[in-house]
This record gives sequence, structure tokens and C-alpha cells, in this order.
Amino acid sequence: MGSASEQVLSDFPGDSSICSHRERGEPTMSVNSAAAYGMYPQEVALHDVVHTLNQAGFENEDICMMLAPTHPIATIVREASILNSEREASAVTAGLIGWLSEFGAVVIPTVGFFIRSQAFFHALVVAKDAPALCGSTKTLVGLGFPENDAERFETQLREVGVMVYVSCAESAKTGWAREMLLRTGARETATLEKGMLAGMAA
Repeated sequence: MGSASEQVLSDFPGDSSICSHRERGEPTMSVNSAAAYGMYPQEVALHDVVHTLNQAGFENEDICMMLAPTHPIATIVREASILNSEREASAVTAGLIGWLSEFGAVVIPTVGFFIRSQAFFHALVVAKDAPALCGSTKTLVGLGFPENDAERFETQLREVGVMVYVSCAESAKTGWAREMLLRTGARETATLEKGMLAGMAA
């Protein structure tokens, strides 16, 4: 395992097991009502981004992350899936897998997905062969993106980068979420209101 993967793992002690779907409880929000998102470079410290959002009042179940298959976390998840029969490999990656399982959803195109929230489950799993659609245009449209933007982000997320999407129970909170995303280094942010972009920053 490369040094980048080892660095990612060092931040996430804990115990869990790999899964592709972890649905729990009733939906606490509608992912199509209001949201903010930020696109980040590959090297962003996701733990810091999440910590900032938590401090600002956003729960992990409100957060959906989409990672390019080339991201170090994607490499760890892929290896965990392949090597999960080896006790040592599972122990090394358990903290990271457990951390990913705390979010509303985590999607890695061509690798797999974790879904904790029913609301994200219904938005992201748009067909019976949903695992093949991870990070596709249809799953992004399910989150409220206009189709042209969904196609653009699908291309980006299959190559490089990270998207952090924050679902907001109240429309008034989208601006605050966007501010937090900007503060943590997002290179492009916007808010989504009923599937329409409400603002954009390069």
C-alpha cells in the first residue's frame, strides 16, 4: 500500500467492516430540497472538511462525498474489498471504513458506495443495477443537479477530485454550508434549490 493511502489511514482509528449499503432510520432531510456542494482537489484533507462542517452544525448524515477512483481512499476501499478475507488487511482499514459508514452517503465511481441515510439511498439508487451507476449523471441528477452540470461532474469524478455535498433541511442554511466549503478550500461551490443552481463561484 502506498504512502498516500497510509497517510489517509492514520487519521481514522476505529472498528467496522466494509459494506456497500447501510440504511438506517427514517430520512431526516430531503436531498432534493436544498443543498450546497464543493469541488475539491485530490489532496484535500477530508477529515478537516468534515470537522469544519460538524462544528458549523451539519451532521455526518447530511453529508454525501463523491471521490474519484484515483483517490487514496478509493484505493483503500478497493483493496479492502479484495482482501477482506485477510484479517490483517481488514484491521488496517477498519477505522477508515467505519468513518465512511457514518456519512449519509459516500460514492466512488467504479469502486462502490456506502449509504447510511434513506434520503440519500432513494436519491442515489435510481435503478436495480445501481452499483454500476455509482457517480453517474443519473445519480447526480438524483441529488438535484441540472443534467448539464451532472455530466460535467461525472467526467471530473471519474478522473480526479472530490465532491462534498451537504443537504440542508432549511434553504436558509445553504449559504452557511457553502461558506464552510469555501473556507475549507473548495475550488468551486454552489447552492442547489429544488434542482436549480442558486449561485456559483469558481
